Amino acid sequence: MAYEKQLQDAMERLDQSLASLLTLIKRGDQAAAVRFMTEGDLKEKYEELQNMITISQTNPIGARGTSQTKTF
Repeated sequence: MAYEKQLQDAMERLDQSLASLLTLIKRGDQAAAVRFMTEGDLKEKYEELQNMITISQTNPIGARGTSQTKTF
């Protein structure tokens, strides 16, 4: 459950960053929007989420905190 909560929190932070990006674009501030995507908050939030997914793929821990086992 902890992984799901962490993942959901990271998705919410990414969503907030996307909303900020939309605001920059609506204001016509394309230069700031590009910086926001390539150097700023959006890039950080995306990388955070990407790292969580990568770690979950390289460390396959089950829902109860144990490695998945074969059927009995």
